[in-house]
Amino acid sequence: MGNNNSLNNIRNFCIIAHIDHGKSTLSDRLLEVTGTVEKRKMKEQLLDTMDLERERGITIKLQPVQMIYGYQSAVNSSQKKGDLKTPLIPLQKKGELKGYVLNLIDTPGHVDFAYEVSRSLAAVEGAILLVDATQGVQAQTLTNLYAALEQDLEIIPVINKIDLPNADVEKVKKEIVHILGCEPEEILAVSGKTGEGVEELLQAIVERIPAPKKQLIDYETGKPEPLRALIFDSVYDEYKGVLAYVRVVDGEIKKGDEIKMMMTKGESSVVELGHFKPEYVATDKLSAGDIGYIATGFKSVKDCKVGDTVTLQSQAGADEKIEPLPGYEEVQPMVYASFYPADGSDYNVMREALDKLTLNDGAFSFEPESNQALGRGFRCGFLGLLHLEIVQARLDREFGIKPVITTPSVVYRLHKKNTDEIIDIYSPSELPDGSQIAFIEEPYVKLEIVTPTEYLGKVMELVGTIRADYKNTDYIDNERVQLVFEAPLMEVIVDFHDQLKSVSSGYASMSYELIDYRSSDLVKVDILVAGEKVEAFSRIVPKEEAYKQGKAIVEKLKEILPRQNFAVAIQAVIGAKVIARATLSAFRKDVTAKLYGGDVTRKRKLLEKQKKGKKRMMKTGKVEIPSEAFLQVLRK
Repeated sequence: MGNNNSLNNIRNFCIIAHIDHGKSTLSDRLLEVTGTVEKRKMKEQLLDTMDLERERGITIKLQPVQMIYGYQSAVNSSQKKGDLKTPLIPLQKKGELKGYVLNLIDTPGHVDFAYEVSRSLAAVEGAILLVDATQGVQAQTLTNLYAALEQDLEIIPVINKIDLPNADVEKVKKEIVHILGCEPEEILAVSGKTGEGVEELLQAIVERIPAPKKQLIDYETGKPEPLRALIFDSVYDEYKGVLAYVRVVDGEIKKGDEIKMMMTKGESSVVELGHFKPEYVATDKLSAGDIGYIATGFKSVKDCKVGDTVTLQSQAGADEKIEPLPGYEEVQPMVYASFYPADGSDYNVMREALDKLTLNDGAFSFEPESNQALGRGFRCGFLGLLHLEIVQARLDREFGIKPVITTPSVVYRLHKKNTDEIIDIYSPSELPDGSQIAFIEEPYVKLEIVTPTEYLGKVMELVGTIRADYKNTDYIDNERVQLVFEAPLMEVIVDFHDQLKSVSSGYASMSYELIDYRSSDLVKVDILVAGEKVEAFSRIVPKEEAYKQGKAIVEKLKEILPRQNFAVAIQAVIGAKVIARATLSAFRKDVTAKLYGGDVTRKRKLLEKQKKGKKRMMKTGKVEIPSEAFLQVLRK
């Protein structure tokens, strides 16, 4: 293991916050102030490496980076007052290394990517709790804070965006005191944009976040301490193969070491290892307390599972006292949807594309399935609708594939009649005949909403439109309130978040977590277009909502489907019963346009001929549904 001096100089921490509270911008300033990235190489959202992250202004993947802080340096005489400066206060103690190693893990804020946050928390000793000075405490602020407290992390509360004219630092400070129970003077105020307060934050990280501790004890003197490194992420790099992002807890690891995964039992040798600067920078070894990467030599991320413990092959069998580190629960998809290639011949192309996506997205899963109407495709699992949209956008951008997407669904539990058999239903097409069903259970979540009190009435009115049970109200202060409900997951995942933002002018926020399964009176609604069932639009809905939802879908389809040369009937049905109908009127081509005056009977004959032709097309014609229509229907 590295000596105590080196351990004492390491600080491992992450930044947690609600979406859009400025994590990525603050990370940029930390990198700039510590001199990790030269000013000329700086760009906004430096740690957001995916194009989609930059375009949407959100963080999707956790991203580690190592900074060195504590070197004293002269201020350039040309610097103006207020310019960002390199650190001036050396914080090292006598006999210790010059400078502190700060390992930061930047995390996502959107509720769909909470699993990325949980993995980061297990790899660090402290967390910066970041709160927007203009928005205050939000739902995901609370969710991430509670997760950090469960890991017993040291929390540094920080108010960001103090440079904005509508910043209310004192009000937000009171909110943080209320939820965290800290003293007001413990809360720091910074601007990730201008760099104000960033020096003080760096000093607080060194002073408040504890150094990593040695965990293994009672080993014989002189015996090498066994290696234990926790994998908190794994990605595929086209040049280096599978990289394990690790936190070394005990021992040390060097290039060429023969390693073993304690969970999967996979064995390999270390091709390369190093730190994040934020690009990969190779080093000779990683020691206890370090956060870094290991190029494992594995060909698939499945051999290098998140939550596994890396140890040395020579130590794995030699000492039975080595125990795996506490890992993570395997990520369970919350939402399922099927992807079908628009052209059946593209099936293998889509499979290869989905395979490549799983290499850098451990939460995305898929398996082949076939459907009589849609042909061969893939059932895909996602963490939520944003996650689905990210995967869809990556398929289009990186592989030029625009799939047909079925209506997203949750996993229902079907209890069959006259038997103890319970079946998981991943899509409406799997639902058997009603005579076989005893009852259906659906997943319920604990839904937490934080809203300014002025929007309380509108938010309660919105929640009244879904099947939600009210549980609790907690006033964060005189102007903000936290509401707690229990609701079916399906009610929450489709467009509830968008509606919540709409009724609250963007100020309300939400988070949710799965709690259990509950019995519900549900039916399957199918959609027929020109008499043909379109499986992609089928959905399982509450019986009392069937007519309303069926009507909404057929009306939406009437708006977005391209018109044909014949009238198209759009119907919503339960079994053989039609519950809603709309007709997409036909194009009317002017077949008499070339007739100038003349015999009126000739015009009539042409119109009659056109009418008969349309009748014939209604019987035999098929309507081509554009792939964009499938996602548009979701946003009903």
